[in-house]
Amino acid sequence: MIKALGHLAIRAKDIEETAKFYREVVGLKEAFRMYNAEGNKVTTIYFYIAQSQFIEIFPDGMGEQADNNTVGIKHICIEVDDASAFQEEFKSRGGIIDAEVKTGFSKSRMFWTHDPDGVRIEFMELTPESLQAQANQKFV
Repeated sequence: MIKALGHLAIRAKDIEETAKFYREVVGLKEAFRMYNAEGNKVTTIYFYIAQSQFIEIFPDGMGEQADNNTVGIKHICIEVDDASAFQEEFKSRGGIIDAEVKTGFSKSRMFWTHDPDGVRIEFMELTPESLQAQANQKFV
């Protein structure tokens, strides 16, 4: 039986710059780092989202982030308690807002940003009337 989405993996051009963004601007806790066999190079950094849920960052990415119309994963969505309050907190830590808080078609509230490599990030608040909250009720 499936329990949860375990992690989302991102390849970063500069792992330390990207880690700093997720740690200092987004506010995630760094869970752990893994190193190569010699112990002198970071190969992976994990950030804690919730119980058994992580963002995993790998180094040495090349090229540019695909645009929003390219086939594949489009963005990361991180659930927050209050989208407006978190947006202000995010801005106060130097975060750049791509789209201000709004209510989406699903009736959840969200705002958008991106990480240093251009990975799009949605911060979403599930309102009681949102389709996601209704689905949670249906499947719990």
